[in-house]
Amino acid sequence: MICISYAQQRAPGKVLHDAVCSHLNLVEGDYFGLEFPDHRKMMVWLDLLKPIMKQIRRPKHIVVKFVVKFFPPDHAQLQEELTRYLFALQVKQDLAQGRLTCNDTSTALLVSHIVQSEIGDFDETIDREHLAKNKYIPQQEALEDKIMEFHLNHMGQTPAESDFQLLEIARRLEMYGIRLHPAKDREGTKINLAVANTGILVFQGHTKINAFNWAKVRKLSFKRKRFLIKLRPDVNSSFQDTLEFLMASRDFCKSFWKICVEHHAFFRLFEEPKPKPKPVLFSRGSSFRFSGRTQKQVLDYVKEAGHKKVQFERKHSKIRSIRSLTAQPSEQHSEVPKQSSSFTFGDDADAPAVQSCQQGKELKVSAEDAEQRRSPSLRKSPKEGRRVDGVVMATMEEEEEIVKDRTQQNRTQSQQPSTAGSLTGSPHLSELSINSQGGPPLANTSLSPNLSPDAKQSSPLISPLLNDPSGIRTDDEEEVRRKRCPADKAYFIAKEVATTERTYLKDLEVITSWFQSAVSKDDYMPETLKNLIFSNFEPLHKFHTSFLKEIEQRLALWEGRSNAHIKGDYQRIGDVMLKNIQSMKQLTIHLRKHNEILMELENGIKNSRKLETLCRDFELQKVCYLPLNTFLLRPLHRLMHYKQIMERLCKHYPPNHTDFRDSRAALAEVSEMMAQLHGNMIKMENFQKLHELKKDLIGIDNLVIPGREFIRLGSLSKLSGKGLQQRMFFLFNDVLLYTSRGLTASNQFKVHGQLPLYGMTIEESEEEWGVPHCLTLRGQRQSIIVAASAQAEMDKWAEDIQMAIDLAEKSNGPAPELLASSPPDNKSPDETTVDQESEDDLSASHTSLERQSPHRGNTTVHVCWHRNTSVSMIDFSIAVENQLSGNLLRKFKNSNGWQKLWVVFTNFCMFFYKSHQDNHPLACLPLLGYALTMPSESENIHKDYVFKLHFKSHVYYFRAESEYTFERWMEVIRSATSSASRTRVLSHKESHVY
Repeated sequence: MICISYAQQRAPGKVLHDAVCSHLNLVEGDYFGLEFPDHRKMMVWLDLLKPIMKQIRRPKHIVVKFVVKFFPPDHAQLQEELTRYLFALQVKQDLAQGRLTCNDTSTALLVSHIVQSEIGDFDETIDREHLAKNKYIPQQEALEDKIMEFHLNHMGQTPAESDFQLLEIARRLEMYGIRLHPAKDREGTKINLAVANTGILVFQGHTKINAFNWAKVRKLSFKRKRFLIKLRPDVNSSFQDTLEFLMASRDFCKSFWKICVEHHAFFRLFEEPKPKPKPVLFSRGSSFRFSGRTQKQVLDYVKEAGHKKVQFERKHSKIRSIRSLTAQPSEQHSEVPKQSSSFTFGDDADAPAVQSCQQGKELKVSAEDAEQRRSPSLRKSPKEGRRVDGVVMATMEEEEEIVKDRTQQNRTQSQQPSTAGSLTGSPHLSELSINSQGGPPLANTSLSPNLSPDAKQSSPLISPLLNDPSGIRTDDEEEVRRKRCPADKAYFIAKEVATTERTYLKDLEVITSWFQSAVSKDDYMPETLKNLIFSNFEPLHKFHTSFLKEIEQRLALWEGRSNAHIKGDYQRIGDVMLKNIQSMKQLTIHLRKHNEILMELENGIKNSRKLETLCRDFELQKVCYLPLNTFLLRPLHRLMHYKQIMERLCKHYPPNHTDFRDSRAALAEVSEMMAQLHGNMIKMENFQKLHELKKDLIGIDNLVIPGREFIRLGSLSKLSGKGLQQRMFFLFNDVLLYTSRGLTASNQFKVHGQLPLYGMTIEESEEEWGVPHCLTLRGQRQSIIVAASAQAEMDKWAEDIQMAIDLAEKSNGPAPELLASSPPDNKSPDETTVDQESEDDLSASHTSLERQSPHRGNTTVHVCWHRNTSVSMIDFSIAVENQLSGNLLRKFKNSNGWQKLWVVFTNFCMFFYKSHQDNHPLACLPLLGYALTMPSESENIHKDYVFKLHFKSHVYYFRAESEYTFERWMEVIRSATSSASRTRVLSHKESHVY
């Protein structure tokens, strides 16, 4: 209970809200609000800007409730366990009050998770007694047997896991977080209005009949009892520009309008809206605005602020299992009421409201749920990114590792029957792909493609070179090294320049040395093309060789390792960067040629089968650890990295620092170069991506055409006559391709169908087909039903497909060459909704379009296939910005010592080397689908700057040398383990003023 004095009642509502959050030790309090009954007995939200006394007339007799106000689309966005716990309490209350309506099965499942959280594992006698004493839903007696049946399946589930599963189920329900507001439409029909994170919803009873997304809403307003929604112009919409709804009174109407304004600002804006200027003469309309942090600001604060984790215990929990005995209780506990929290005002301790508050059951909040060490993906630290697509990696079965050279692969596949790409029969991807580019294997770990997924394999720690005991670093050595190095952040920024420059120079050598040597042995490449490539890359290699040498000399002086007797201010890097970036301007002429180089090389490959074979064979060499054409874009990407580094340096330095002026000048120079070349880089990235995908696909010849843009690729399940079957989908701005993967020597995906986007519609069909996360895509020639692995994944696909449909509509129809190619199995125009696929067709004899040469097996397409996820072009762009190199100490789950490795992070993968001088990686770890967390106390990792990567039973610990490098590794790895959302990336381009 919190009592506020008369003087404090004159303070704005935010003071009370902050006091409640402080009392609960709640970091993410912005999702919650204070609700109270006004003089009309109508529940309203406390305005955080207005004085409390102007809103609450008789404070001694009013109970203010602390409840959830903003329900995010994915509860994985809630970083703190305490926040999820309070959300779970809100769901529990909504069930009891009949607000959260759903079918009996869902209701019983929800209650079973609540029971598991409160009393622990199933015991029939205790369950019946508990359900008899506690009523979670109306008419609970009829569902008690079903609740107990579900509860039996939750054995071993911790309270924190129960909360997570409860919210995972609840968020998919149509009425989750919905508060109905009675209204009438223009025809006088009784309806209910509601607001959610996505926009404004219209219900008839408890059935949603319409929705107006925030992106479609232009303006919200009210006039007396009329609530008005002005929509953006849309020629395809059947609605009027302005929609009108009639509510019970002006106060009801204004209250709902306020709620809509707040929801829009919280979920759509990047920052809190600024207050409107006060009118000079008289005011017109309401001056109300949203006050507080937006969701993005909350997420950024929790991830970056570095606050301590909230520790709490569940006073009401009666968990009897062993795990509760091993939990570490917190020394300090905050109290949280069992239901929605109630608070009273004034000094009268005997007021009825106070008594009712004290009589209510309360819960102490503490660290009992640090048992999340059993489920690390639930335990989030301030430095963590959000969970990938909100999916909890709870399955602990070991994933199969397919590590083999090309000859082994071909021999095995020729002996094994083809199983096509079914969901249950497809082989898993190696967690740590050793020698993934071909060549002799580093360890004898070849597995049959048909090996059972349940077969327990050893950890992917299988390279003898990576297990060399001489590489183990002792703690004493580590301490000596740390004391020798400077502690200034600028030093570590300078060191990042050096470490990433080493990798960049190696990438240039892939072209100037290795590729040049490969093409010089034969006459397959025309001389004009050779001159074009190497005459533009060799000057870059020469320049960056001297650039790296100068950076390393400066670092040696900075550390005092070289020429220590020479006096001078060497603890800076801006002057070196300015000098070399100015010199790089002379190389701009070579950078402008990269567009031509990329196009001419791809044209040469298209026109010469011998050159195509040469390039494909070169890609299979271990030194070519990425697709060949990716290395042609490296110089432009490096400019972007220089710009990012200089921005960090300028942000670190105070204006009076001796290195600040040079750093600012260097930033200005590189920014100017980037501005000149940025347009070319964007076009080249799309062109490169299309050609890279072309190598992964067979069955279509005209993938790369002018105007075509790649949008998203990923694994979805397609509903056919034989049920759900895994397919790989490729979305472009004019067509959607779906493919299957047979066990062929080429490692490619066969195009099985294509859907032009012009005239396509999307329909949610989960209820119609009984498949979760299901959509129906209706094209002009055919329709297909697809399902994703999770709701978040399906939302990404639905958003991108709808965007692509809009782009196709604006282009006024498909281009003539769009449907020129004929996939292996064309569909007739009169095809039924569920097309009848035959798995035998997919594994039949190869068509003439399929090339029987080996192909890279560790591309992003294959990773997405095996991890059952997807990536977009935005994700690829973010990956380009997030590249890093440097030494890390690595430790495995069951090992004692730490091993020093040189690690290169790029293209969603960590590549491991013994040292930066190695020409090729010894192993790679694709991170799509992985979770990035901090080690828990139970893991006994008593070291600083340690982060943890885990997927299913694969667990890796990595240790950085400083706080700066630790944060940088967390930042770049998070970009691969957290897929980008187009809404988040593009929402800052839209401005909404209500």
